[in-house]
Amino acid sequence: MTRIGILTSGGDCAGLNAVIRAITLRAIQTYGWEVYGIHQGTHGLMRRPVDAIKLDLSFCNGNLLRQGGTVLGTTNKGDPFSYPFADGTIKDISEDLIEGYRLLKLDAVIGIGGDGSQSILRRLAQQGELKLVTIPKTIDDDLSHTEHSVGFMTAVDVATEALDRLQPTAASHDRVMILEVMGRDAGHIALAAGIAGGADIILIPEIPYSMESIARKIKSLRSGGRNFALVVVSEAVGTESGEKATITDLSGKSRYGGISQYLASRITELTGAETRFTVLGHVQRGGQPVFQDRMLASVFGVHAVDLIHQGKFDRMVAWQNRQVIDVPIQQAIDGYQAVDINGTLIKTARGLGISFGDEKI
Repeated sequence: MTRIGILTSGGDCAGLNAVIRAITLRAIQTYGWEVYGIHQGTHGLMRRPVDAIKLDLSFCNGNLLRQGGTVLGTTNKGDPFSYPFADGTIKDISEDLIEGYRLLKLDAVIGIGGDGSQSILRRLAQQGELKLVTIPKTIDDDLSHTEHSVGFMTAVDVATEALDRLQPTAASHDRVMILEVMGRDAGHIALAAGIAGGADIILIPEIPYSMESIARKIKSLRSGGRNFALVVVSEAVGTESGEKATITDLSGKSRYGGISQYLASRITELTGAETRFTVLGHVQRGGQPVFQDRMLASVFGVHAVDLIHQGKFDRMVAWQNRQVIDVPIQQAIDGYQAVDINGTLIKTARGLGISFGDEKI
């Protein structure tokens, strides 16, 4: 009997459980295979005994489709080719993970992750001659060769709802409200949510801005009779000089954060407007998936299983032109999907009068 494994790797997002459900249903109901869920991503493969659970049809209850996060757990720490241990040593534990795959007697594994996770999984597969299929998931939506990844639509929906909630407060108090959203180095969430949520200014890392242009937009709204403004900024946007705003967590790791506070101070300084900022953070990754992510997750899960049945490996499932396809994993992770500054959404935003802070003074 064919035995396949599933693991989720990297940051969590809405829709992961819907993928797990789809894979399990397709593999068991259509092909009669055994399915094993590997806990905590690649960490489950390094544990002895291997930390995995056999999945069955009872596991795929109605709640799984609606549930956020990942019931299998995940990890975005510890490169197995350079794994840090508590005593400060760093070792290559890749062979331990490959051995874990073999101890489970797997015929193939489906890895659900972003570019970093897929890169590690592919390297493991090449080294150990493992049969691998991957599914793209990232709220950043920055993987190439797929129009969308699992998790992105829900993140945009959360950010849009945040703007819907900020607008009445902004209008009630004559304020400029800034919403800082995630997205790593791409501005897809900020752009989509900004258009859907009626933002006046959208700042993304792909388009340089000037504070003078932003101030001019806010003043023009005031002169037109508006007493508030909504600004959406992607976390990767830097200061005018290009310096990235970062914060350091308790582990000493640096990550993006804080650009909204900088902007609030500068906007108040230049316009005199009372300005507040909200950092949406990990709220964008949790909660129930919207229908688009549930649909995409289901399509991806079924197609990934079918690829295994067809003997097609080293492939990433993707979505293009309203169709599910598959592409070589390396081709997907070698590319990068930033916001197209000449694309339809940018043109649409400009057509609505939204500023990107790049208008000439």
